[in-house]
Parts: sequence; structure tokens; C-alpha cells
Amino acid sequence: MKKHAIIPIFIPHQGCPNDCVFCNQKAITARQPDMSEGEIINTIETWLSTLTGRPGIETVEIAFFGGSFTGIAMEKQSRYLAIASHYKNRGLVDKIHLSTRPDYIDEGILDNLKAYGTDVIELGVQSFDDKVLTASGRGHDSIAVYQASRLIKEYGFELGIQLMIGLPGDSRESCLFSAKETAAIGPSIARLYPTVVIEGTQLMNMYASGAYTPLTTDQAVDITKDMYQILTGAGIRIIRVGLKSSDLIRDDGQVGGHTFHPAFRQLVEGAIAREKMEKLLEKTAALSSFSEPFSPCCQPLAPREVTFFSNQKWFSNMIGHKGCNKTYLAEKYPGWGFHYQTHDLEDGSIAIAVADGHHIVVE
Repeated sequence: MKKHAIIPIFIPHQGCPNDCVFCNQKAITARQPDMSEGEIINTIETWLSTLTGRPGIETVEIAFFGGSFTGIAMEKQSRYLAIASHYKNRGLVDKIHLSTRPDYIDEGILDNLKAYGTDVIELGVQSFDDKVLTASGRGHDSIAVYQASRLIKEYGFELGIQLMIGLPGDSRESCLFSAKETAAIGPSIARLYPTVVIEGTQLMNMYASGAYTPLTTDQAVDITKDMYQILTGAGIRIIRVGLKSSDLIRDDGQVGGHTFHPAFRQLVEGAIAREKMEKLLEKTAALSSFSEPFSPCCQPLAPREVTFFSNQKWFSNMIGHKGCNKTYLAEKYPGWGFHYQTHDLEDGSIAIAVADGHHIVVE
């Protein structure tokens, strides 16, 4: 059951001075009027009416998304925040949440956010590699990221960091470097987005001309899998992996190069689960009476009955998107009997049981 409810207020591209190569929001925003206070109030009231009386909801947030909130004129920021603060002060919502650019954070901005009771600030960092930031047209360097992150934490806000995978000039090494730098900073939450080539962007032109080659889905999943584990290993909660279909619809988003997958998070978490299951098979073999040493390239001679366990939330990841993990194991170990059950485990943990009774759990 969902315990966290978000009331989204979309401020498309307001406050953003830049034309990042992957973004097409400026052209879209030019066709849209500013969101009025009345529209914000109506959005909040509509969402609250659907949340009233729903069991299990522990936290309700008003979240300003879609643009660089702190780049908006201060007077307009204050008008928007005053509305959100009104609902927070009445106890109808618990948090005020916004996203912005690292170079649009300073003491004056944070003083104003604090005055209106803002709780969470997400930074669209994208990368800690200066070459990638330059090639992507971000308009700032990594120093701005470190400075903004430090200030946000010093002021007592909850920090979030958003990273992208597969930007121009990116590599596996630079992506993992960004994940490690994020872990060192220690935000509370993070988002991981594979780069999607969207119509109407400079990136689409670069792709069409051959100047940019997007990652394949398999490449993006493999890199994101490792970034995900670096972040979760540091105690960071990952609140999104990949874009939603609605993000692309809202952004007039026809995509090129098959760079969007609607189940990207499950692909990533399924790859993590598969990696854990294979490690468990290796560890179990080392402790049990397999007829010969086990390795990924040399399977035991004798078939086995093996049961994998996960909690209910991770069960679909253990099975894999469209059952791909079940298929993979069945093909790799013909004649084996693989079974899958739920058990009371932590999110992301997989347990194994084999016929001789050995159990191993990987956190």
C-alpha cells in the first residue's frame, strides 16, 4: 500500500535560463501561460479530496516539478510557496518539495524557502563530470553542485539529487563517479534517469547527424544497476528510476532511437535480483555437496531443486520483467527445478534454499 502521496504542481521550464541539449521544455513553455494561484489551489484541493480518508497514507507532499523553481522571480516563488505553506500550516499536507538547478541556490534563496516551510530540495545534478556538463549544455560546473548541496544541508533541508545516464561525453566510469560523489554528499533521496532522445531537442539533432549515439537499453540497465547499488549501499532512498510515460506525454515527447522503456525501473531491479540469485547459487555450491566446483561457466553435473525467496514488493523483480529471470535461469541450468516464493525479507534481499537445506541471504 502506498504510504507517500505527492500532489504535483508542474511549473514547466519556469526559471530555467538554459537550453540543455536533452530538454525541449522551453519551446513547450512558450505555448503555455503561467500557472495561476487559482490553478495551484484547485490542483491541491482536487488531490486532497481524493486522499481524504484513504488508509495507510502517512505523508502528503506538495511538490513543484517541471522547472527550476528557485530561478523564478522571488516574488512569484513567494506567492506559490505561500499557498503550499497555507495547507501545511493547517495540517493538510506534511511537506513542501521542489526541484531546481544547482546554480540557482544561495543564502537569500534558501532563507526565503525556509520562511515558507519548504522541506525538500531536489537538485538536477545530472553529472559530476565537468566534460559531460559542458557537452550537455548545463551552463554550470560541478563546483556549483558541491556548493549547493553543502548549503542545502547546512540549512537543514532534505536534499535530493537527480542523475542522468548516457549523456553526451558520458561513460560507465563517469556515471559511476557521479554515483560515488552523490553517495559521499549523502542526500536523503535520489532519482536515476537514462537519457531519452526527445523530438525538438539539440540531442535529437545530434543523434540524427551521428554526433551522439544513445546507450542501448541493455547498456543503460547495466550501468544504472551499478549506480543504484552504490546509492542504496550508502543508505540513499531511490524514489525514481527512469521516466514515466506521462512525463513524455506532458513534454510533447516523441522519442528517437528506442531510448525510452516504460518499465526501466523493473529492468534495473530485475538485473540486480538476477545478479544476487547467481551469487547465491555460487555461495550455496561452496557450502553444499555439489559434485564439482561451481562457477558461472561450469555448472554442476547433478540437477538441483532450488527455491528463491524475496518479499512481496520485490517478487516481480526476482521473476524479472516478463519473466526474463526465470527464463534465463531455466536456460542456463537445464534440468534444474527453480521455484520462487515470498518471505519476510527486507526490500532488495533474496534468499535461497536448496534440497540439502542450506539457506543464504544477501542484503
